[in-house]
Amino acid sequence: MDNPTSRPNVLLITCDQWRGDCLSAVGHPVVKTPHVDALAAEGVLFRRHYGGAAPCSPARACLYTGLYQMNNRVCRNGTPLDARHGNIALSARAAGYDPTLFGYTDVALDPRQLAAGDPRLTSYEGVLPGFTVRQALPEHQKQWLSWLRAQGIDTSAGSPAIHRPAGGQGKGDVTDAPPIYTKYQTPTAFLAGEFIRWLGEQEEAAPWFAHISFISPHPPFIVPEPYNAMYDPADGPAFRRAASWQVEAERHPYLAYDLARQKRTKFVPGIEGKVPDWSEENFRRIRAIYYGMISEVDAQLGRLWQAIKSAGAWDDTVIVLTSDHAEMMGDHFMLGKGGFFDGSYHIPLIIRDPSRRASAGSSVDHFTEAVDVFPTLLDLIGAAPQRHLDGRSLSPWIDGKEPEGWRDAAHWEFDFRTVAEGEAERHFGVGSRQCNLAVVRSADFKYVHFSSSLPPLLFDLSKDPGELNNVANDPAYLPVRLEFAERMLAWRAAHLDQSLALAELTEDGVAGYVSRGVGE
Repeated sequence: MDNPTSRPNVLLITCDQWRGDCLSAVGHPVVKTPHVDALAAEGVLFRRHYGGAAPCSPARACLYTGLYQMNNRVCRNGTPLDARHGNIALSARAAGYDPTLFGYTDVALDPRQLAAGDPRLTSYEGVLPGFTVRQALPEHQKQWLSWLRAQGIDTSAGSPAIHRPAGGQGKGDVTDAPPIYTKYQTPTAFLAGEFIRWLGEQEEAAPWFAHISFISPHPPFIVPEPYNAMYDPADGPAFRRAASWQVEAERHPYLAYDLARQKRTKFVPGIEGKVPDWSEENFRRIRAIYYGMISEVDAQLGRLWQAIKSAGAWDDTVIVLTSDHAEMMGDHFMLGKGGFFDGSYHIPLIIRDPSRRASAGSSVDHFTEAVDVFPTLLDLIGAAPQRHLDGRSLSPWIDGKEPEGWRDAAHWEFDFRTVAEGEAERHFGVGSRQCNLAVVRSADFKYVHFSSSLPPLLFDLSKDPGELNNVANDPAYLPVRLEFAERMLAWRAAHLDQSLALAELTEDGVAGYVSRGVGE
């Protein structure tokens, strides 16, 4: 755009580990999210939106670069992001914004561009290149702890220990007792307040671009009053799982491996034992707390909406609300994310563009993916398209139109290599390159392909939405298995790195498209 003041403000919000079915806007029977619902009423709700990978770093790499894991190659937390890739922040900067971060991006920086002794090489919690950091909030949460300490809160326990019930945590059972901090002092409230303070500094004629990366509803699973008791553990849909975790483990070698590694203390600090051994009651208590954490985030989102309106910027601000990945939340006797189940990858997406009101309040039931967010934002800020990206712009949907040739399935990948420790490699007797899986998920079927000798999986979702019955070896389903294996091959072939593959050197010079990395 020639006139910089004609560009919209942009607010990109990620809420870590938020399940796509846990919104009242999509009809969840228990969870109430009035402020998310209000945003959906003014924007477009994408009901079948899926993350591209897990855990945090791989998921965010897909979101930020618009590239599938097969191309961005961020396999695990700690896998460096190749510096040659462009991203949302660099493109926003090229378009004239000063993209500003509140929270974290979980990007391990390219070590080839850093000195051997650079301390940034000791953490996967680096900042995505292109962002100006206004308020960092990495895993140690020291910035938030300092803020609490200034308010007279005892923070000597540090993080994550501060996220324990104020009266102490038992050894085995889950309690909904609140922490020592209040609903006004959560990490979510802290980041929301810092954004609001920054918002008050912005000049009216200068469009801004902000990314708020909230940690909630990521574990530890604890939340202050009144959210800790807002939901009854007896309420909620039935868990999607077999009769026991042992039956789950028998269904596939990867499931046996994953279930055996799930430790309770990762989700509720101070509790010993393994997650699958928890009772039904404990799973339900955790889920009720998780619902409460979502409502706590929703309240802070309402605070953001009001601040933007008070600043007179509501009608000039594009808002994108999503998550990096989701949360198993008791399904298949699991917590956390990873593997291949929908519970880890189905995430929320709402896009509100005040200049496109025709489709306000509508929803899209077609499959969309995390890689679509980057090209969509390029469209919404008037930047040039980047044809090498794996994602597609969602702007036609926001205009109320159905794009031609839209995908009829979602795709994601999960890499379970453990380069530093070699745990998965030893367990399965394979190399790091074989520790991965890829998924094609249509409306009726899900196919899971492992690159090693691990057997594939096929689920008939029309009959088995809980993904409990693997029919890959059922003779009646062999044609379907072959079809989806071929679809996966075609998908991968079509999405191999296109950075220079769309260009050709001719007698007249370069023909076609060349990726410039940071926007054009």
